[in-house]
Amino acid sequence: MHQFDRKEIEDLAKIYRLNLINSVTGYKSAHLVGTCSEMGNENLAVFSSVVHLGSNPALIGFILRPTTVPRHTHANMKSTGVFTLNAISKDQIEEAHHTSAKYPEGVSEFDYTLLEPEKKRDWKAPYVKGAPIQMGCKYLNEYSIAENDTLLIIGSIEQLYIKKGLLQEDGWVQLDKGEIVSINGLDGYALPSLLERFAYARPKK
Repeated sequence: MHQFDRKEIEDLAKIYRLNLINSVTGYKSAHLVGTCSEMGNENLAVFSSVVHLGSNPALIGFILRPTTVPRHTHANMKSTGVFTLNAISKDQIEEAHHTSAKYPEGVSEFDYTLLEPEKKRDWKAPYVKGAPIQMGCKYLNEYSIAENDTLLIIGSIEQLYIKKGLLQEDGWVQLDKGEIVSINGLDGYALPSLLERFAYARPKK
């Protein structure tokens, strides 16, 4: 097996270290976060850190990197109080990945990709048209992580849209039926497939 201690990891070339540590923890969820500024400028960015925090109330969290440089997603959700989460499907991966490019404020990633914004009801933040799962979220809070100067963003799910065929009778969502991808590292996109579902685990059973 390849072996690294902490000193060896710290001494690695920057890009090699980024690839190694971002990919070694395994597959992560793949979402496009949609926001809109108070001036009406739409923003779209790919995130691989969205996690479930609770179901009652329905809460999610995700990590924002240090705000020492402009973070349009962060500024927009704080000023308007809302954002969207859009699951990425197999046929969207190239365009979704391009949203990680650093465009200046006021420039919408929708204008430089084939992804299209979609308005739903009175939600200020844009959804991504064709995304098999779309969530309208309210910004609730953020917590500073001192160890690496990142932010944990907390949001509540206020609107939820799921493509037909994915939602099962017991409320479980079968992601592979929507060809929803995951991310390994910073730039590797994978298409998981369901192996098995098990009954609720109980002791000695």
